[in-house]
Amino acid sequence: MERRDFLKVAALSGAAIAVPGIDALAGTRKDAKADPVLNDKPVREFKFRPDGKFKILQLTDTHYVAGDKRSERALANVIEMLDTEKPDLVIHTGDIIFGNPAEKSARELLQPIVDRGIPFAVTMGNHDSDFELNREEMYAVIRSIPGNINTPARKGLHGYSNDVISLSSSKGVERVFYLFDSGSYIEYRGEKGYDYIRHSQIGWYRDHSEAFTKANGGTPVPSMAFCHIPVREYNDGVRDTGRSMIGYFAEEPCSSRYNSGLVANFKELGDVEAVVCGHDHDDDFVLKFGDMFYIYGRYSGCDTVYNNIGRSGARIFEFTSGEPGFRTYVRQYGQGLFQDVRLTRDMKSILVKAPKE
Repeated sequence: MERRDFLKVAALSGAAIAVPGIDALAGTRKDAKADPVLNDKPVREFKFRPDGKFKILQLTDTHYVAGDKRSERALANVIEMLDTEKPDLVIHTGDIIFGNPAEKSARELLQPIVDRGIPFAVTMGNHDSDFELNREEMYAVIRSIPGNINTPARKGLHGYSNDVISLSSSKGVERVFYLFDSGSYIEYRGEKGYDYIRHSQIGWYRDHSEAFTKANGGTPVPSMAFCHIPVREYNDGVRDTGRSMIGYFAEEPCSSRYNSGLVANFKELGDVEAVVCGHDHDDDFVLKFGDMFYIYGRYSGCDTVYNNIGRSGARIFEFTSGEPGFRTYVRQYGQGLFQDVRLTRDMKSILVKAPKE
């Protein structure tokens, strides 16, 4: 089934489920206005575990519909990924739902994360605002869920799920994760297509990047960017004769037709070494194109939409304090892990297996 042939599923009856009114994880859910651009602490701050490790579980494209039997394995997949990997942070890169009741669907899908007391953030997908809740309303639902660490939308900044997350050790900030709202759809002079990262978001990123670099003595802090819709460099990279890649590449990256220059800014400031997205269910590859990595998450849904590369799962990122680069792999539902590699920006080829631990 082609992506462009998607049809919205029929609305399902039902009311939003109740969520216990418990406080979110201490220290991660306060709506403080602190911001590194203002020479204050980052809005969302994490630290390495005592063993020097930190693990992020990326879920993407769960396309969950409450009450739809075709979604049952999506929920089972989320539970298995959480219980097997025991991540320190979950980042869902969008398309949480694919039908009504929108709020109930979002809450049910994210509830296993809440039940395990794991903090989570979301970069909204194009389908998250396709149904009975608009983008602002859906973002409010997401932020109301205990453990969510997304911040309030900022005036003058395009989108809703734009956030900065830092990862520190006793030596200071070692990693920064930028979350971009890649929007949904646009129509410009009669031309329709997927949305793109806007210039206000690029300016927001630059302000933070430069502040982190300044605080780090002038050295850029290694960073990653998470979004839903892939940037145009995914399309360029898969056609580059000098590329190095592993994983499934079974459909053309469905990026926006517009390139706002986000990656050029990443390269100019020198901090972002990887872009991570979702959106395309039949891709889960890791691509090295130039001096950056372009990475897809593993499709995490079930059968409410197309999926042709085998069982769903999740992508995992593991960071070690004091070590350059990061480890990443895919865990497939009921099948174990694969694509286990350790990536560093200066490596020539990514066809290197991660060391056994």
